[in-house]
Amino acid sequence: MKKKIIFGVVALTLVALLVPLCAACPAETPTTPTTPTTPTTPIVTPPSPPTRAIDPIVSTQWLEDNMDTPGLVLLDVRDAPFYEVSHIPGSPNAPALGSFYLCLFVMDCGLWMELPTEEALLTAIGNAGITADSLVVVIGRTVEPFAPYAVADAARAAMTLVYAGVENVALLNGGYDKWAAEGRATTAEPFTPTAIAYTGTTDAAMFVTMDYVASRVGDPEITIVEAREADIYYGVIQEPWTVRAGHIPTAKNLPNPWFWDTTADEAGVTTYMTWKDTSVAREMALAVLGEDGSREIIVYCGVGGYGGSLWYALTQVIGYTNVKLYDGSMQEWSADPTKDVIKYKYG
Repeated sequence: MKKKIIFGVVALTLVALLVPLCAACPAETPTTPTTPTTPTTPIVTPPSPPTRAIDPIVSTQWLEDNMDTPGLVLLDVRDAPFYEVSHIPGSPNAPALGSFYLCLFVMDCGLWMELPTEEALLTAIGNAGITADSLVVVIGRTVEPFAPYAVADAARAAMTLVYAGVENVALLNGGYDKWAAEGRATTAEPFTPTAIAYTGTTDAAMFVTMDYVASRVGDPEITIVEAREADIYYGVIQEPWTVRAGHIPTAKNLPNPWFWDTTADEAGVTTYMTWKDTSVAREMALAVLGEDGSREIIVYCGVGGYGGSLWYALTQVIGYTNVKLYDGSMQEWSADPTKDVIKYKYG
């Protein structure tokens, strides 16, 4: 009993001694729960068509209504035999700007559809009467043979003019063939414009090399996109100018022919081809390439035709601002045994 009393007295004494000490201690501050930080989402600006003095694709009606517009230059880029049969009045023939298939029947020609030398290109532009301020309407062929390639050919010519510093370039939707099918004026008389000394500045940044592309494969900040049809992209079909079937690793597929409609007669023969409505083209592009209008995009195809045409659609029609063309395309890439080629799968 005495032990219990002594223990209780000791405990009370300790409490009495500790209470004053704790009274001098600072009060504990309640801890405020921290809110988890949300990762900052980069601001993405969707592509927007550039400001131009002429739409990138114009209708046959627009051209007929605006033939007398100051500074308007027509440029027929079909091969000479087509031009000589008939063409739109006032349009000179400049197949050198649009016909890049000079190697089609030439063995050991090297890479097809490569840019001409700067001197030759600027001279050809000047001979067509084009200045840097001209409003140029490119007139192509949109019927067989090889109608899709012919449509792309005209767009590649338009891209080449942009490369050479001609900002206001348009494609005639449906080309010469739609114009003629609608019964509009044509002639067989050749038109020779007054040649000038064209002094535009070329934009080398529009084109990239195989080494550049190889260094970007797998880069999450860059999109590589193949412009050929899906069966060719997947390697089911091999084009004759390539060494191996398939596509560049990580490349997406946005087939250039998706952007076109075909009008045919009752027998199923193509009467002409036209570009789809801009809203449809935009929807397709954003679905494959995303909504970042400033993202770097590298386009390519087999030899540079579809790729050049897709470049024109993405930059001039839809408004992506950082698109480059790999001109050597699969003809060059597939011939290099050190470069991987992917078959039967996406990306």
